[in-house]
Amino acid sequence: MRKFTWDQAFGWLGLALLAVGTYMGLFVAPPERYMGEVQRIMYVHVPCAWVGMVCYTFAFVMAIVSLWTHRPRHDAMVTGAIEVGIVLNALLLIQGSIWARATWGVWWDWDVRLTTSLVMLLLFAGVLALRSFVDDHSRRATWTAVTTIVAFIDVPLVYFCVRWWRSLHQVQSSPETVDPLMVLPLRLNAFAILFIAIWMMARRTRLEMARFRQEHVDEPARLEPAGGVQNV
Repeated sequence: MRKFTWDQAFGWLGLALLAVGTYMGLFVAPPERYMGEVQRIMYVHVPCAWVGMVCYTFAFVMAIVSLWTHRPRHDAMVTGAIEVGIVLNALLLIQGSIWARATWGVWWDWDVRLTTSLVMLLLFAGVLALRSFVDDHSRRATWTAVTTIVAFIDVPLVYFCVRWWRSLHQVQSSPETVDPLMVLPLRLNAFAILFIAIWMMARRTRLEMARFRQEHVDEPARLEPAGGVQNV
């Protein structure tokens, strides 16, 4: 019988919260005053943005730890966090394009928030691309950590750009500026996607560690000739 692991518990809890939060976002929360029903995409769009940046931040921290310790597990955690962050980053851009089409009338605009979010995706995808070209584990871990630290520069830029520059994208809301019935489903989905992300990162870390062990399996010793028979 398979053991029920802690990360599976996070995954199932996340799925349950996502179902509840999505239901509340679609059928309980009121429509937004100006955007109407299309605003309901916020209940997945915003959590994807939050958790995606959390994944990149975790990757940044673990990259520093990896450079300090040179332990394979920390390198594996960097890789898992980046991969999950990229998935959420891609979902963020897709959802944002759908929302932009309904509110701005275009699928894409080179707005500062959209542009920096796209650059963020490309930077971290570049980290994984560079990683795939390096065979030696020690060099691969070092290059991954260094490029992750460099790529992370764009993460705070994505978050603060709407406050620093004029942007079509709205500034981050707060619980005081939205209807209380909108706050609960947003928070539920934020925790839901966070728990699912933790589950996925844990799974990817295990897979990366399995890859590391496979790369470092000792070659089997050569068989000695039997009975004193010598090779000619």
